[in-house]
Amino acid sequence: MYYSGVQTQTLEEVEVDVLTDFEKTYQIVVWNDEVNTFEWVIETLIEICGHSEEQAEQCAMIIHTHGKYAVQQGKLSTLKPRCEAIIDRGIGATLEVLTN
Repeated sequence: MYYSGVQTQTLEEVEVDVLTDFEKTYQIVVWNDEVNTFEWVIETLIEICGHSEEQAEQCAMIIHTHGKYAVQQGKLSTLKPRCEAIIDRGIGATLEVLTN
């Protein structure tokens, strides 16, 4: 048998990842107190959060003038040990979930 004008098409399977759940974003909030010095807070933010000296100084000033400041945002798995390390240094800090 001879078929003329018949075309064959092949469909290619493509895998697609579907995002089914949004990962929550968290923030570390550092609280002002009358105990810790600017220098100690700045040193902590540099060593624990990886801030530059300028960034840490700006955060410390905002914490002092506003009573608190969110010094870092990210995933819970990254921020939880950092928040605990800040608290271990005697600085008040909380971990809060950001609302979208």
